[in-house]
Amino acid sequence: MTQDYRKSPEAVSKLTPQQYAVTQEAATEPAFRNEFWNNHEEGLYVDIVSGEPLFASVNKYDSRSGWPSFTVPVEPANIVEKTDRTYGMVRTEVRSAHGDSHLGHLFDDGPAEAGGLRYCINSAAMRFVPLAELESAGYGQYAHLFTK
Repeated sequence: MTQDYRKSPEAVSKLTPQQYAVTQEAATEPAFRNEFWNNHEEGLYVDIVSGEPLFASVNKYDSRSGWPSFTVPVEPANIVEKTDRTYGMVRTEVRSAHGDSHLGHLFDDGPAEAGGLRYCINSAAMRFVPLAELESAGYGQYAHLFTK
């Protein structure tokens, strides 16, 4: 089953002010004061706007940055990397491919044994789908990621 992930005016209109600022205006939420930085549940993180799958909890780790951090995206085609030159820095911005949501930034200071990348992602850009709800939420094809 192929899902049609896209940004719609209706989805954007349902965003909270924080979600809108992050996804549509490339804002950054406060470190350690966001929904998922310390979430240890098994499940899938999807774009808050389009629903496209982004990251799995099996690739989440504590970077001590105060934001959810992942070593790899669950679907690399759903991630777009762009050069970000704001604030006098050169960084790699991470956006969702279908929702065009600003998600966060990509850094090269992640765990070496997992490839060395750190996808530092704003909680406000994502919706968490717990493992027990993957099937009913239409993400059953990702359940295999959580079998040990």
